[in-house]
Amino acid sequence: MSESQDKDTLAFVLGDSFTAGDVSDGLGLGPLGTQYEELFAEVLQDGVITAEERAQLERAAENLGLDRERLIELETAMMAAYETHHKVRIVEQYEEPSALPPLPSGLPDLEERDVLVERIGALQARVRELEEELRRAQAQINVEVDLSDLELDAEDAGEDPEDCWRRVRRDPTNVSTLRALYRAYEARAETDKCWCVAQALVALGGANDQERALFERHYSPMLIAPSASVTPAAWVNLLFHPEAEPLTGQIFGIITPAVLLGRVTALRRDGKLYQADAASKQDPAKATVTAVRALPWGASILGLAPPPMFLEKAREVGYQHIPSVPPFSVIGRGVLSGRTQLELAFMVGRHLSWYRPEHYVKTLFNGVPELEDLFLSALTLGNPGLPVPADVKQRVAPIARAIEPVLDPQQVDTLHGYYLRFVEEGGRTNLQRWSAAIEKTACRAGMLLCNDVTTAVGVLKPEEGPMGELAQDLLAFVVSERYFELRTQLGIAIS
Repeated sequence: MSESQDKDTLAFVLGDSFTAGDVSDGLGLGPLGTQYEELFAEVLQDGVITAEERAQLERAAENLGLDRERLIELETAMMAAYETHHKVRIVEQYEEPSALPPLPSGLPDLEERDVLVERIGALQARVRELEEELRRAQAQINVEVDLSDLELDAEDAGEDPEDCWRRVRRDPTNVSTLRALYRAYEARAETDKCWCVAQALVALGGANDQERALFERHYSPMLIAPSASVTPAAWVNLLFHPEAEPLTGQIFGIITPAVLLGRVTALRRDGKLYQADAASKQDPAKATVTAVRALPWGASILGLAPPPMFLEKAREVGYQHIPSVPPFSVIGRGVLSGRTQLELAFMVGRHLSWYRPEHYVKTLFNGVPELEDLFLSALTLGNPGLPVPADVKQRVAPIARAIEPVLDPQQVDTLHGYYLRFVEEGGRTNLQRWSAAIEKTACRAGMLLCNDVTTAVGVLKPEEGPMGELAQDLLAFVVSERYFELRTQLGIAIS
């Protein structure tokens, strides 16, 4: 066996310490706890929960179908964090906060209490006199103090990383704001977060000697060796782009199998359905080609089921989705040579993300007008009496009729529930924004596997030029709390 073949055989192998979690299927994502969390955070801003705000929270919990015990845990954790950060006590408006602790027992009448209060006042006055005398005495001592270095450290320690990150999010390519974030984490001795910020600075070419040294000290061109996979909850709460509205994705996820079946039927009818050569199908357990091994490796880490794989060395593609029942991936010459392991890891993560049911619909119909028709068809199935303009109904009705027979009664009921939630939440969605957000989500999945933002940005450059929208989102993502938490959950954070 040649050296290159031996290297391929060893690549994309999960370690013995890796423990696979539940496989994400993209269905039944559950209550939108994050929405309640955001609402409760707004209520906490002034440190007081009014009766009106409490009623609003109760209505939100009921509308979202949230578990009561889980809400109590969530509120308790958020209140504790707020009180610790702001050094205050949160009160409900109808709660009577006590200004002073109760006096101890053993004081039988008000006269003795008055004596104690007078004595305490005299002692407090004497303490103030002694403090003033100490201040005057210290002022007479001639001491030369140099706090120039400490001032910088104190400033960095006092900087709120969340405020820094908000500035980074507005402009992820701004080196000075990234450096401020780096210093804030450095003052807190948070090495993993410092390293993530340092790699963003390196990718921008703006890292100083200290930042570059930290990056190089912990950088590895080898693949990540996680101890766990991405959980279904982590996909939604940490990996999804914030603008990838979960409800919109859930609605698409219900109809995706029916849409896929319709698409395959149409392609077969038109003689355009792609038929893969059975001999080119790859067995994940026996594959020796690096680009092939990368797919099941990435699927295990992302908590996804690996798709059927077909190797076609003459085909001018990299990783390509092929509509079929079930859908499969074709691996072409675009990833068979000239790619590093980290580049393949990024491409694999991005490719696999589209196999989530709420995302796969975009591999079938990428245009926003087509997505709009599909979305309205799903809403029509959820509420057959949905009022839509005549021209829209003419487009949507045939799609709904084609989808409905494929859905079982439970799925129709689920669509009805989604429709009601959609109306309760305002009855609006921006499919252009949602579409762009799941493009960014796919890149984030690739970044998680790749663990090198410079490599990820390099793969994107031929598509969108230097530092395009996807690349800038990755820069913001790799210095975000979401990414830090994902690294911790997977066991790849620097300790």
